[in-house]
Amino acid sequence: MNQIDFIGIVREAVKHFDSTKRIVRIDDISAKVSTNHVYRIKFSDNNFIIAKLSYFGKFEHFVEDHSIINSLSNNLPAPFENVLARSLIKGNSLFVHRHTDQLIDAWTVFYRPMRVRQKLPKRLNEEQIKKLAKTFAQFHQACYSVRNTLPPSSKTMQIDIEHLLRILQTSLGKHDHRMHIDLIREQCHKFLENTAFMTPETFEPIPVFVDWNIGNFSVSKNMVLHSRWDYDWFRVSSRIMDFYFFSRIVSEVGDQTIFSYDIERLMEDRFLVFLKAYHEEYPLTEAEIRFLPESYRFFLLNYVVKYGRYFFHEVFSNRLQQEAYTRHLPTIEEKFDPDPILKALFD
Repeated sequence: MNQIDFIGIVREAVKHFDSTKRIVRIDDISAKVSTNHVYRIKFSDNNFIIAKLSYFGKFEHFVEDHSIINSLSNNLPAPFENVLARSLIKGNSLFVHRHTDQLIDAWTVFYRPMRVRQKLPKRLNEEQIKKLAKTFAQFHQACYSVRNTLPPSSKTMQIDIEHLLRILQTSLGKHDHRMHIDLIREQCHKFLENTAFMTPETFEPIPVFVDWNIGNFSVSKNMVLHSRWDYDWFRVSSRIMDFYFFSRIVSEVGDQTIFSYDIERLMEDRFLVFLKAYHEEYPLTEAEIRFLPESYRFFLLNYVVKYGRYFFHEVFSNRLQQEAYTRHLPTIEEKFDPDPILKALFD
């Protein structure tokens, strides 16, 4: 979409938000592995804000997600009251600008800038893993504590998987996934069958951000979660949806420039150290541990297979999708064994 003037759309959004604002500079600060657009806007009074522009999915879902995130950012208790960026309000409502023309339907939301402290090292030691587990457990508890104060969410994992199945019946879906339709359909049905037992009583939905990596959050020097940005995969779901990326943060291989989505991260001893420390702070259930491979399956089907070309540039999405088809999805049952985890946590 090189022919689209994204900065022009951002300028238009600023004008609709407050026509008296004079822009002196707009910098593209987007993550280079993603197709999303994020800009830093500086004004003539030396203040600045952050703009996020998106153009995939549904406008209604974009507004819904950012309304929930903004409510969460205002309602989280200490020490997490400033972890999330607050969106800008116009009048009494969250400001979202929608730009539509013959080329694109794009939506822009503005954030207040947030403070960033320390980034995690590429490879954590055991003490750091335990401290990180504790702060993530406490953050999940905080999200749980305010869950009933947030706007409703219409998205569920089942709805997303059923949507993927419908895509496979379209001409575009048949073309995009032509070599792997049977595998994708089989994996979707496995997920639906294996999660039919999930109920709000056993899997209380809370706000989760899914895509945790050392590039999108910061911590204090005491390893307390300080700030989190990049909300592209936000949803209201089981807290277990966050755990695959937790396993990647603490993995033996550490953070890598060339990455893959191997399930082996869930079986590493270092992740077991994380789980035990998390469990001491905010106990997990056996059902949640058994849900780990399904949360991984959902991640691959929804974020890599269905939406991969939107979340990653083509050079990344093609490789990650092929790996999902040939290496990851077919071997989930073979490579994941819940028994060592259950023994460590509950014996």
